[in-house]
Amino acid sequence: MTTVIKIGGAAIEDAGILRGCAEAVAELTREGQRVAIVHGGGKTLSRTLHRLGIKSEFVDGLRVTDAATREVALMVLAGLVSKNLVAAIQAAGVSALGLCGGDGKMFRARKKEVAGHDLGFVGEIDKVDLHWLEAIWNRGGVPVLASVAIGDDGEYYNINADEMASACAAACRAEMLVFLTDVAGVKDASGYVMSSLRVDQIAVLAANSVIGGGMLPKLRACSDALLKGVGFVRILAASQAQLLPRLPLIEDAVGTEVIRGDFHPADAMKEGARFEYSIAK
Repeated sequence: MTTVIKIGGAAIEDAGILRGCAEAVAELTREGQRVAIVHGGGKTLSRTLHRLGIKSEFVDGLRVTDAATREVALMVLAGLVSKNLVAAIQAAGVSALGLCGGDGKMFRARKKEVAGHDLGFVGEIDKVDLHWLEAIWNRGGVPVLASVAIGDDGEYYNINADEMASACAAACRAEMLVFLTDVAGVKDASGYVMSSLRVDQIAVLAANSVIGGGMLPKLRACSDALLKGVGFVRILAASQAQLLPRLPLIEDAVGTEVIRGDFHPADAMKEGARFEYSIAK
């Protein structure tokens, strides 16, 4: 079984929560699962940018990334955050390797286009090569992937970590994709966590301002993964990471499971053509 876990928010900032996430990842790995970690680090990046006097700007939950911001993102995401995650996972008893999407040409990016806005060096994944992931899994390790990738123009692009996790899960044909966050799940208009959410409800919730900010790209990533064949997608509080090894079997709802609902299989085929993946033979 292949599981992709996106780690962000509280899991990166809180040492105790990070330790719990790492222990859950180690347990999954010892059970024989192939686990890939994709991480962001937005709070750490914003704090570092502030210290350097660089202003942070967001459009629809995506960070506008000029050349200076990109340099800091590479330093923080592929450096400090990556190595802290690797250390935590190895302290839990399994080997981990910290990489970024640009290493080994694993994740190739193209510039992300958003109507009416130039986001600078913000990209989206259009090609995935599983060669190095397979090599790490075959040695019993856990790949820890920072959300930056290289375009065909040779430039590094800042990738939304939720989108990169979705692309990784689709390319790996993962059975499970989990987003570990600093919130309990997706909340409805009354403030209650929704146990499940159909992808066709996302636009309605956004139009009614029930969801917004960073939750929008997260839910788009959930929808994209489901349309490309990922079987189980859930948003879960990082503080509940200990549930990961038995998550699909838990009867009581935890977090928010995002489900396909009424989408037709033809939609998945159409969406699935948006990026390519390959496994080295």
